[in-house]
Amino acid sequence: MIGLDTNILVRYLTQDDRVQAAQATNLIETRLTEDDPGFISIVAIAEMVWVLGRHYRFRSGQIAGAIERMLRIDTLIVESEQEVFEAMTALRDGHGEFADALIGLSSTKAGCSRVLTFDRKALRLPGFELP
Repeated sequence: MIGLDTNILVRYLTQDDRVQAAQATNLIETRLTEDDPGFISIVAIAEMVWVLGRHYRFRSGQIAGAIERMLRIDTLIVESEQEVFEAMTALRDGHGEFADALIGLSSTKAGCSRVLTFDRKALRLPGFELP
């Protein structure tokens, strides 16, 4: 298994740098295999979402589509795949920010009864409360 950094994912999705995009595409579409897959950490996927939204100005639907694309590639292993999928769904459906949803889902998985926050947008997500 080979770990993939955020910049590999961003180059693959945006194709904004001719040389690096070609290298990322070759890696993901040709070099990775089911026996030697690429690993995407939960940190890399959260950073990818942030970069696509802040730097590339992707809308929520575009970001959700990019995450879904990553989840569908057989040669990629996404850490906490179920939580990433559910956070992507929350983002796509306008229920909250990806990172907030991921925090809530990860907290639930860890056995937390709730997540305390001052973030008013996060309060729209299940399990979030004001302190």
